[in-house]
Amino acid sequence: MKSIQFTYIGGPTALLEVNGLRLLTDPTFDPAGEEYVTSMYTLQKLASPAMLPESLGRIDVVLLSHDHHFDNLDCSGRAFLTRAKTVLTTRAGAERLGGNAVGLAPWQEIEIQAPNGKVLRVTGTPARHGPIDGDRGPVTGFVLTSADLPQSAIYVSGDTVWYEGVAEVGARFDVRIAILFMGAARVPEVGPEHLTMTADDGIKAAHAFGHAVIIPLHYEGWRHFSESRRQIEDAFRSAGIEHRLKWPEPGKITDI
Repeated sequence: MKSIQFTYIGGPTALLEVNGLRLLTDPTFDPAGEEYVTSMYTLQKLASPAMLPESLGRIDVVLLSHDHHFDNLDCSGRAFLTRAKTVLTTRAGAERLGGNAVGLAPWQEIEIQAPNGKVLRVTGTPARHGPIDGDRGPVTGFVLTSADLPQSAIYVSGDTVWYEGVAEVGARFDVRIAILFMGAARVPEVGPEHLTMTADDGIKAAHAFGHAVIIPLHYEGWRHFSESRRQIEDAFRSAGIEHRLKWPEPGKITDI
């Protein structure tokens, strides 16, 4: 797969440019300081996005891991969805969102044609948002493959911990770029367990995707993250694979 550009915007939000298509992960554009109150907990946003929605230009596809948590789809992000041609998400999320939303079950595929005529295949992947006995609602990850290079894949994990469903992604695809939602998110009101990948989970994923560049995402910008960039770097250094990490600068295009 050629000509892949990545722009980190903040939290779980990044812009990928692949085969002439512009894809946005979990849109979050609200400013720092916002609080999101639910019946069980309150989420606090600590950082503003590096780019505002009006600066993004055309968005062909939104890769939305799930629609029911504010740190993956905040108020401005939800308003942004109508600007995309297609929103790919869970089946339950697509039913709630309607309009341009399309739901993918695990391993379900959809082909997206770019303006230049090239085709990108998007496959929904399994995700588990926390412990096996804790229901956080359905979440999906995504694998992107080019029609002419089907075995060289980009993986976007979405909010998931390491478990056998993620391992199966590595068994099915030759992942060369792994965008992992990390930070070991913990919300005490729903339990002590981590709800997204820990640094140790990321190391397991790196071993499963042995040829992949690892791009951590969704590890900062919200109060409920329990592991920082430094902790992720330290863990990867101890495992002897720090060189596999790539940290794009916020708001800047990075060639991968």
